Amino acid sequence: MRMKKKTWILTFESTTQAMAAEKYAMEQNLPGRLIPIPREITAGCGLSWKAVPEARDEILTALEKAGCHWEVEYILEL
Repeated sequence: MRMKKKTWILTFESTTQAMAAEKYAMEQNLPGRLIPIPREITAGCGLSWKAVPEARDEILTALEKAGCHWEVEYILEL
């Protein structure tokens, strides 16, 4: 059985926002990846960014600087 660990999830209101954030994150080598929204939560477009909680500040600062928008952030055991 796989051990669950704390995961930081950032949701988006639209697929366009999620794809723009993914493109920028990949260009900047930010940690994490785009995933379907976990079933534990519901949000806008069905896509979310998954990363370790320690990367939160780095990712949010970079996305703000790029003008990317997001909806809500969560810490889940996944």
